[in-house]
Amino acid sequence: MFKKVLIANRGEIALRIIRACKDLGLKTVAVHSEVDVNSLHVRFADESVCIGPAKSEQSYLNIPAIISAAEISGAEAIHPGYGFLAENANFAEICKSCQFKFIGPSPDIIRLMGDKCKAKEFMKKAGVPVIPGSDGPVTSNENAIDIANHIGYPVIIKAKAGGGGRGMRIVHNDASLKTGFNLLKTEAANAFGDADLYIEKYIPNARHIEIQIAGDEHGHIIHLGERDCSLQRRHQKLLEESPSPAITPELRRKLGETAVKGSKKAGYYSVGTIEFLVEPDNNFYFIEMNTRIQVEHPVTEMVTGISLVEEQINIARGENLSLNQREVKFKGHSIECRINAEDPEKFTPSPGIITAYNVPGGVGVRVDTAAYTQYTVLPYYDSLIAKLIVYANSREEAIRKMGRALDEFIIEGIKTTIPFHKKILNDYNFYSGNFNTNFLENFKHK
Repeated sequence: MFKKVLIANRGEIALRIIRACKDLGLKTVAVHSEVDVNSLHVRFADESVCIGPAKSEQSYLNIPAIISAAEISGAEAIHPGYGFLAENANFAEICKSCQFKFIGPSPDIIRLMGDKCKAKEFMKKAGVPVIPGSDGPVTSNENAIDIANHIGYPVIIKAKAGGGGRGMRIVHNDASLKTGFNLLKTEAANAFGDADLYIEKYIPNARHIEIQIAGDEHGHIIHLGERDCSLQRRHQKLLEESPSPAITPELRRKLGETAVKGSKKAGYYSVGTIEFLVEPDNNFYFIEMNTRIQVEHPVTEMVTGISLVEEQINIARGENLSLNQREVKFKGHSIECRINAEDPEKFTPSPGIITAYNVPGGVGVRVDTAAYTQYTVLPYYDSLIAKLIVYANSREEAIRKMGRALDEFIIEGIKTTIPFHKKILNDYNFYSGNFNTNFLENFKHK
């Protein structure tokens, strides 16, 4: 049972993990780049260690520096958060070989699920429905065109090692497939160090539904319901909610049982997420598994009353799950808006100094953030600066509460996506629950 945790991350997720550790009585160690020295995760951790210059490759992705920081500080466990090294199987293996407990699943599972082709093949064998497409990586343009004509256009080309909404391209004919295949192959090699691509049938009017699962090291696995992540721009999630307005109790049960079945077959432990595409007729297909805590985990915490980060840490400490499937109860409705430092019209980054900052409050309002007045939003890292989460008895009440909270959220000195979120909440189709993964691509033209 470890007593000191090093958080190999920054920003709001690092702060979220620090809070969970302190609630469990654990000591914390923050790592930071030179430009993050005044960050809140550094201020509120028990100890901090500088691990390098501003660029991620020299700091938050610098495995030797992180391991050295853990050794120097006497940490016994390492929590990777999300992004950076969270789904890096080599990092998990190095943690293990250096006698640090990696707070996450085994390196083998991270490696399996990080390879989208192998993950799809595994889930198919486990009896989980998968989207029609290529069996493994596509070897050439000609091979890609043959597969696309067999399953029918439109199709989506995906990078085998992609993730986080990156490494995807939708094509509608042979000509665009040939061009898109070559471009994405180059992009994948540069972004992920792996040029392999695969092809799937593109399902245009589907919902993006993910099931939160949790499993301990003793073979117990449960699901904690769904999150609707359909509101995306360029495959990047902007707003999530739980429960989904499109999911019936029966479909929720089927999705949950399917996610648990696939996770059990893999021998999964820790928290994780199985992502599905759900068609209007309720047919659903496996997309991928995320072997980490998700950005949008707070909406599940709000409707279940379970701290997922604490559960994740306790699983890593060898404890049993704190509850079984029958004890999981869903109550109310929760919505999360990702507040990014971006131009709300162009969606281009907006780094700079926050000159005025006021977070909303009231019953059922939560803000996960590491920003403050005079905080500098840096150009080196992700543009997410806050997650605004609300909870209410019904979806209609949650939408009203979110609208009020967005009005109270003041961020000056930089541009943010707050105005864009306000437009979404005022849209009739969103209010009525009539949306899918294409919603925001069309919405921006309104």
